[in-house]
Amino acid sequence: MTTKELYELMEDGNLGYACVYKQGDHGMHTDYMFKMTAENIANFIGKNAYAADKIIMTDMCDSLICESIYGGFIMNCPDQNLCQEIITHLAPIQMGEVEPKDFPVATREELQALWDDEEASVMQAEIRML
Repeated sequence: MTTKELYELMEDGNLGYACVYKQGDHGMHTDYMFKMTAENIANFIGKNAYAADKIIMTDMCDSLICESIYGGFIMNCPDQNLCQEIITHLAPIQMGEVEPKDFPVATREELQALWDDEEASVMQAEIRML
């Protein structure tokens, strides 16, 4: 993703983590970050339904949003209203009626690099003021 796309992704503050666990990775996972809307969650689950053994989605404070398993089935979603919204978007994907939509998704490494660059810029500015 470009720097501009990363900034746009972070604009509304609804960013969260999706930890994707794949069979054979020995407990390792890949972290993705995106806006945690019901539609985005459903599309992410739909895209990874048969590639991931488990997907755990949390907000930025690591509070559980939802968890899905192989096949795209939601196993845990504490907010039942959100769960119903997700299912509204997920069911047509699971039934093959629609394809999962593309939406902006960043890896944790991409966002961490952006944050590191910002921190370095701030530190340089502070040093110049001394």
